[in-house]
Amino acid sequence: MDKFDLEDPLTSLDGHQSDTISALFSSESDHMPSYNYFQCLKTSDFYVSFRQEAISLILQAQYSSNLDPYTQYLAVNYMDRFISWQEIPQGNPWIVRLLVIACISLAAKMKEIHFSFSDFQTNNIKVRQRDEGFMFDPPAIQRMELLVLDALNWRMRSITPFSFITFFVSLFQLKDPPLTQALKDRATNIIFQARNEINLLEFKPSIIGASALLLACHELFPLQFPSFETSVLSCEYVNEEKVMECFNEMQEMVNNEMRESIVDMVSSSSSMRTPVSVLDCHCSKSENEGTNSTMAATVTPENREIKRRKLKGFCNQSSTMKISQFQSCE
Repeated sequence: MDKFDLEDPLTSLDGHQSDTISALFSSESDHMPSYNYFQCLKTSDFYVSFRQEAISLILQAQYSSNLDPYTQYLAVNYMDRFISWQEIPQGNPWIVRLLVIACISLAAKMKEIHFSFSDFQTNNIKVRQRDEGFMFDPPAIQRMELLVLDALNWRMRSITPFSFITFFVSLFQLKDPPLTQALKDRATNIIFQARNEINLLEFKPSIIGASALLLACHELFPLQFPSFETSVLSCEYVNEEKVMECFNEMQEMVNNEMRESIVDMVSSSSSMRTPVSVLDCHCSKSENEGTNSTMAATVTPENREIKRRKLKGFCNQSSTMKISQFQSCE
């Protein structure tokens, strides 16, 4: 099997490029979560919380296992599709960790990247330092992998928004390679950012890819945006209404991220103003005004707090393919 490329998931498909593009658009729905998944996330706090924790664990693999963002994105895709088809029993906090490890492992295998179960689990426990930490052995992880494979009907060459980037960029007919690469890079970053957004799960990968490119164009080449927009919306495979709806959601997402970044920068800047620096600033101002006022500052150790967060085990069970039959040790 060829090494899997998210930008070209149908590398093994023989035929003309037009046939490949048509196959991408006709098959993309098979690589999405079920329709009810989006509605479930809007009404169930449990599934929202489960998904948030799963994504957080997957993203930690960037630091503990040196996984690239594409492998992480693929793991999130597997995770979303799995929990959209498989009921998750509540009250078993170990399930999310076992599922995450299985999804990362499968994604790493598809990308032909080394992934160590033990290293990830050990580093994860050190980082989280929580009482409900679990260590899973290879047989348990392999059983979970089979459960994921079965739920996904073994469709592991996921069609994602990255699969449509090259096609939509070709519609722009850009002549400058550096500008083309800048556009693709920005669109890629937007797609990575969008994986956390529940509101974007209802859109097909092609719609997300087209919207990300349009948003990137809007940011980088505002003068050319109208012509780029026309090129995308006139494409025979694209639903214009869905693209504009997704584009607006993405623009709001990016704007919110920008506002949060500004707030964080301001907060960080304010926190750097220690009592000593404030005192220095006050004294300098007083000298300039020719005053002789004095100021005292007291620093108390009560102003600093440290929070700490154990480790439990996981029992092997038979290889019966139902998640409810995975049991934790008491």
